[in-house]
Amino acid sequence: MGIEGFLGDFYLWVKALHVISVIFWMAGLFLMPRYLAHHMDYPAGGSEDARWIEREAKLAKIILGPAMHAAWTFGILLILNIGFDAGIWLYVKLGAVIALTIFQVFVARWRKQAAVGIRHHDSRFFRMVNEIPAFVIIIAVIMVIVRPF
Repeated sequence: MGIEGFLGDFYLWVKALHVISVIFWMAGLFLMPRYLAHHMDYPAGGSEDARWIEREAKLAKIILGPAMHAAWTFGILLILNIGFDAGIWLYVKLGAVIALTIFQVFVARWRKQAAVGIRHHDSRFFRMVNEIPAFVIIIAVIMVIVRPF
């Protein structure tokens, strides 16, 4: 059974890879603020501080960056396959993905600041912002599955 669009029979594979990428990206987005929350409990310059810096850097390099890039790549392929006239739901979902990307930029900035001893926020702040990706992904999933617009 062939599927329309330039992806043809590869459509479902690209869709599966997109979903897998998003799962890993979301895992990283949930984990990094939690790491930062725990990191803030230790004074800058100590041995535990160094361990949190290393953990955060590995999470960013191994999971967050690659997963975000893969999610965007496969997502763009899916959009190109269905076209930009799919409906308002597509633009709301894209807005949610852009919001997650901006959130990741902020998290990366906070991580880099913490690595050099700059701490503008405490652990309570990071526990609160840890909830932001959950609300945004709920919107994205509803747009894709329910397509209310």
